[in-house]
Amino acid sequence: MHPDFRLDIGRVVWGVLAAMTLSAATWAQEGNRGSRTAVLPAYTQECAACHVTYPAGMLPKTSWERLTSNLGHHFGVDASLDPATRKQLSDWLVANAGTYRRTREAPPDDRITRSAWFVRQHGEISAATWKRPAVKSASNCSACHTEAGKGDFNERNVRIPR
Repeated sequence: MHPDFRLDIGRVVWGVLAAMTLSAATWAQEGNRGSRTAVLPAYTQECAACHVTYPAGMLPKTSWERLTSNLGHHFGVDASLDPATRKQLSDWLVANAGTYRRTREAPPDDRITRSAWFVRQHGEISAATWKRPAVKSASNCSACHTEAGKGDFNERNVRIPR
């Protein structure tokens, strides 16, 4: 092999690694936006009583507006709140909603689990896995993401129950 060829390959490899690192860092910043935002205590108190406090950045503003304006029919549950609390939660969720590329469009039915990025990230998970007693459904993030309660959904903290 010609020595110049090895040098060029080395530059390409380093360039690709640098680009991958930058892309991963950008994705992590965007993907964890909600975890860097101080969580509103009322959000934890009211919403975490039933499910993980999903980072506000996982959905766009329009989704949060629809979800908080129809809490009487929140995915089959009456999650109604007094008007002041509902407004406080809505204002906070909208202010911290996702604005980056992967959350630009609202997912079907405003469900995080039906968003294109969620489906892409979880495409290798079988339907049987979602039905395991310890998992129950795709919306039960804490079943596999051990740090979901802290807003950390990094793959290094994933443990899929058997």
